[in-house]
Amino acid sequence: MSEQDRPYVTMTADRAVATLTLDSPHNRNALSRRLITELREHLATAAADPAVRAVVLAHTGRVFCAGADLTEAADGPAAGTARLLALLRELVELPKPVLARVDGHVRAGGLGLLGACDIVVAGLASSYAFTEARIGVAPAVISLTTLPRLTARAAARYYLTGEVFAAAAAQDCGLVTVAAADVDAALAELLDGVRAGSPQGLAASKRLATREVRAALDAYGEEMAALSAELFATEEAAEGMMAFLQRGKPSWAV
Repeated sequence: MSEQDRPYVTMTADRAVATLTLDSPHNRNALSRRLITELREHLATAAADPAVRAVVLAHTGRVFCAGADLTEAADGPAAGTARLLALLRELVELPKPVLARVDGHVRAGGLGLLGACDIVVAGLASSYAFTEARIGVAPAVISLTTLPRLTARAAARYYLTGEVFAAAAAQDCGLVTVAAADVDAALAELLDGVRAGSPQGLAASKRLATREVRAALDAYGEEMAALSAELFATEEAAEGMMAFLQRGKPSWAV
């Protein structure tokens, strides 16, 4: 099967749990137009299926999600930010718990996905980084789902430095729920708890737990989408993205 024919997101179901697996290894599960479209379609299917009690967001390969697909920048930054904002809102507003299974690396926009999930289970070898400032932009749209999760000090540190941090630090600052040596065992235990909840009880409880994130999306969603599009359209960002794609350094890196 060619790259064009194979799905970028697959869906399976078992014991009332739908698992949506990011499977776009050629670009490290980057948030391409196609991956976002397929993920949103599967989320809608899971939301409409009364047999599905919860959703697990998983991945193939060593990278959970590398963030934005910078090769699609020519599409126009506004289109990309609008797609990402819609996806994050749908994850947060899905009336069923969404759990992330992370056993690899997460960068930039991928962290926005984690912030939009209700529970994040991470392997000890996983790593995280907000790399936006290093290419001339900012974690604008994903701040809507990550700022409510992170401590203020952690947000400032990791947004500004772009440094890589480990699963234990991600758990300490609130981005990850559980960092575990055995990801599947930790996930299974949490899913057993979710399966014991009623659909109504789970939906109402999720709305309570996501109140702050939903408020941020409502209050600042359009503003952050506009800021992201504005930053991506600058010469500084063009230089930063080109340097990243060519594995070089932009002029401002000293």
